[in-house]
Amino acid sequence: MEDVLRPLIVLFGTVAITVSAGLLVDGLLRYSARRRPDTHLPMLLRRVQLPFQALLGAVTLHAAYPLAELNLRQDAAIRNILATAAIMAAAWLIIRAADAVAENLLRRYAGRTNEVSRVRQLRTQLALVRRIVTSVLVVTTAAVSILLLFPSLRTLGTSMLASAGVIGIIAGVAAQSTLSNLMAGLQIAFGDSVKIGDTVVVEGEWGTVEEITLAFLTVRIWDDRRLTMPVSYFNSKPYENWSRGGSQLTGTVFLHLDHSTPVPLLREHLHDYLRDRPEWDRRNWNLVVTDSTPTNIVVRATMSAADADDAWNLRCAVREELLDWLGRHHPHALPKIPTAITEANDERRDMALAANGSGDSNRREDD
Repeated sequence: MEDVLRPLIVLFGTVAITVSAGLLVDGLLRYSARRRPDTHLPMLLRRVQLPFQALLGAVTLHAAYPLAELNLRQDAAIRNILATAAIMAAAWLIIRAADAVAENLLRRYAGRTNEVSRVRQLRTQLALVRRIVTSVLVVTTAAVSILLLFPSLRTLGTSMLASAGVIGIIAGVAAQSTLSNLMAGLQIAFGDSVKIGDTVVVEGEWGTVEEITLAFLTVRIWDDRRLTMPVSYFNSKPYENWSRGGSQLTGTVFLHLDHSTPVPLLREHLHDYLRDRPEWDRRNWNLVVTDSTPTNIVVRATMSAADADDAWNLRCAVREELLDWLGRHHPHALPKIPTAITEANDERRDMALAANGSGDSNRREDD
């Protein structure tokens, strides 16, 4: 009977300790969040409850396993499995805790500054640093530790550590493109060339940078398509970054109109229309004639906006309004295509009619 009760006591005791510790930590975090509502860190740290319980349960079972006195031939393997589970849970806990701290840092910084570009830059840097820590440090350490736990794999793990330099050289030669993307990602993160949330024009497509990883960069295009590109592209080829140096933009609208267009009245109507548009930030506006041809004139209207989205919407609205206003009040100002019947055309028409007439008379004679 004791052989059955002892393992059950160890198992249920471990579960009770794990659940109680998880509830205690969660309660302390809730209490801290109520005492300090100005910080989000306690609520964000609640994400570590599950990996913390997994780590605590694995460590407790590993420490209390001898008390169960199972005396199995697989005792050593079972303890190695528990140690492996503890290492994996610790890696999981570190990742969750790092995410919570990074998000809290970003929120606090966003609350202290009004510079959106600085917030986007910090967000990009934290995201890339998190990926580096996760993929290079935590995963590598956990994998090597797991190898060293098993006697049959211990020699392999030691050899891997001893030959890390040779493996690094071979990997560097075999994965040049991957390493170039990694270095490009670090340059983008800390060089401030492009950030998450920036409005860019790449390969003729206009969109917003949605995600930056160590290997690729994703641009969400205006029609919700995603354009995925290697990060090294942004260090080797030119592209437009409309958010660089600030998000404010000046939009332009070109109209091809007739020479009789009342430009002063059109300019006045544009100003009146812009006053009622919420997209116009009231920094600047203008309407000028930029070109003249024998058949029409080119009128350019400019208006400023706070960001790329407002500039696009404002350009479309201004273009539609100016054309509608001209069509209602000055239809003669809209472009025209001049046409005329020349004398040569009259002569060809008379010759064609004469030919058709002679053909009809010949057919009647044949009949």
